Amino acid sequence: MPLPTNITYDCEPTLDDAQVYEFCREGYLVLEDVVDNDVNERTVEFCDRNPSGQPLEILNEDWFVDGVLKNPSAAGAVRSLLGKDFKIPDNISNHRVECPDIAQGWHRDGGSIYTDRLDYLQVFYYPQETTAEMGPTEILPGSHVRRCKSNFINHVRNVKVRVKTVAPAGSIFLTVYSIWHRRGKSTWTGVRNLIKYNYWRTAEPSRDWVIDPDHVFSWPETPPEPGFEQFRREIPAARLFAWLCGEEYEHVGGQGWPCGSPRTPETDQPGLPSGLRRYS
Repeated sequence: MPLPTNITYDCEPTLDDAQVYEFCREGYLVLEDVVDNDVNERTVEFCDRNPSGQPLEILNEDWFVDGVLKNPSAAGAVRSLLGKDFKIPDNISNHRVECPDIAQGWHRDGGSIYTDRLDYLQVFYYPQETTAEMGPTEILPGSHVRRCKSNFINHVRNVKVRVKTVAPAGSIFLTVYSIWHRRGKSTWTGVRNLIKYNYWRTAEPSRDWVIDPDHVFSWPETPPEPGFEQFRREIPAARLFAWLCGEEYEHVGGQGWPCGSPRTPETDQPGLPSGLRRYS
């Protein structure tokens, strides 16, 4: 049976302003335990019968398309980030690992580019519970904006907090495609499945996710980071967020947007796009 191609899907967005901005800053979003157990079990059984690294035939299974690719929690998040009528995956991979195994090197996937746009998402789905002993994917938060080579990332990961995507069965996490990641070291014995696929934008960007009328965009809070890392991802995150809103980004520097502040002055921050202002 021919595989489906160029199929679009629409649904209600589920992320709000703060969550979209956080995604722009961190480069990933974890949705735990959102896929039904029946679908998880059928996915694992399918992968056991079809142990290919590219099990394309699963895209013809309605239970998988409806339960995973169009999963309400995941699709709602994708709709929030890619806009209406996003294109559902027509290619899929299974990073099926015989554990135990050594850790991968840190890398960005092939085809990665650094951009102020978000035209596609790379998505990871765990159909089985994935513990630390099973070598889950590890992510460097905020690394989707870092322009550097692998040897520097190997240094950065020693001082940055890497996130192990330990998660229950049925968890899905969305990433900016260019984020640095790797397969972790596994000590467990058995087979671990990790399904990967992309969604694509078809619509022009606009702020049509869940709007929070009380959200203040000026003077955003910035979590503590090592000194040499401070503020490095704020400007790229703001550029990306402005683009997603359909707004022009103007970098004014200094204490202009998106520079944070311990206290929030009751005024619009210099450089804040006009559509995000509260006072003018």
